[in-house]
Amino acid sequence: MNSSLKVGLFGIGLDAYWPQFAGLKERLEGYVARVAQRLARPGVEVVNLGLVDNPERAYAAGREFRQADVDVIFLHVTTYALSSTVLPVVLRAKVPVIILNLQPVAAIDYASFNRLGDRTRMTGEWLAHCNACPVPEIANVFQRAGVRFHQITGVLDDDPACWREVDAWIEAARVAAGMYGNRLGLMGHTYGGMLDIQSDATLQGVTFGTHIEHLEVDELTARRREVTKAAVRARLAEFQKVFDIQRDCPAEDLAEAARTSVALDRLVADYRLGSLAYFYKGTGVPENEATIASIILGTSLLTGRGVPVAGEYEVKNVQAMKIMDLFGAGGSFTEYYAMDFQDDVVLMGHDGPGHIAIAQGKTKVRPLKVYHGKVGRGVSVEMAVKHGPVTLLSVIEAPGGKLALLCAEAESVPGPILEIGNTNSRYRFACGARDFVNRWNSHGPAHHCAVGVGHVSAKIDKLGALLGLEVVRVC
Repeated sequence: MNSSLKVGLFGIGLDAYWPQFAGLKERLEGYVARVAQRLARPGVEVVNLGLVDNPERAYAAGREFRQADVDVIFLHVTTYALSSTVLPVVLRAKVPVIILNLQPVAAIDYASFNRLGDRTRMTGEWLAHCNACPVPEIANVFQRAGVRFHQITGVLDDDPACWREVDAWIEAARVAAGMYGNRLGLMGHTYGGMLDIQSDATLQGVTFGTHIEHLEVDELTARRREVTKAAVRARLAEFQKVFDIQRDCPAEDLAEAARTSVALDRLVADYRLGSLAYFYKGTGVPENEATIASIILGTSLLTGRGVPVAGEYEVKNVQAMKIMDLFGAGGSFTEYYAMDFQDDVVLMGHDGPGHIAIAQGKTKVRPLKVYHGKVGRGVSVEMAVKHGPVTLLSVIEAPGGKLALLCAEAESVPGPILEIGNTNSRYRFACGARDFVNRWNSHGPAHHCAVGVGHVSAKIDKLGALLGLEVVRVC
């Protein structure tokens, strides 16, 4: 997986101006340097090419961005510049472009400007504020060339709304880069009869850049055999710290879960996985049945530390979970449980793994005599998502065979839940429970989705724009 985001930055100008207006070039270069400082942050490498002011430099800059393998380009419009000095840069780089139309101040000081007296100096001063002038020309050429571009218009300094927008674009680009090359493990097979969750793995790779590793459950079982008693004891101690283990959990079930958890970590490390989807009956092969029956605590630990795991071989949903996790929102596997029309909330959750890092309080571990609809018995997790703002995300297959992103914002609210040893939360939507369900279902999603903390739909919008995906927000 990508360890950092590479952000390209260049400013634009016109080389004919430099001999005409003393100090203008240096002033504009200073603006670009200030933008570079604002873009810099941990995990982000800024490739700053400075001012591009003629076609020759533009072609060279395009090659430099391509060699640097930048993920996204910020184009700072510092003054008027010819579109012929812009297009070669982005055509060669072939990545999305964010146009920064940032004026150095909120308004020109007209009185001071007009007192300059020397019209050459006045023109130079005007050109230092002439950011908006070439943007229509650039947009026209980008559109005709098929270049994906987005705009931010504002002020270079003292414009928090503008820089929040920049931050959101960087965050979305970081997630897109994180998805590219993410190694997704698929272990077992699809839950039979769930036609909605079946997905074209090649389409996932083409859309997100995901690399898929097809795994055998036997590989996990084989690693379980190699787990030492000392490793089991250590993992049991970790379980005691991380989970709220209920007193009626059998010791032998916890030991089996610990053994599988250690083996899972080794499988993930061996294949360098960033996410995993699984389902397997295991019927007729006792070892494999024991492996799958004891998998929930280990997959919950993995999900909580940034390797989301989806049950039922839900490829599309583990992609949504990974996106939410990269946004720092979590991303827990969920589906409709029931509707509470009295409180106007939707109860949602799922059996199997939960994202324990976004739980309200400590995640409980409960024993289950049966895994409903699945083979086996053992220990499972029960948690509610932290109370407060949440976002639901689903990767859906839109008409025409393309993927799209479906999202909704809600609140996780306190109240009674079903204490059945599964994840379980109450969600209230601004549009109301009835309308939310009808709107969400109208887009034909699979019956699973990912839920994360915080309202991040605006960032999901930007991720969709960077990836060329439609984003639908229903609430």
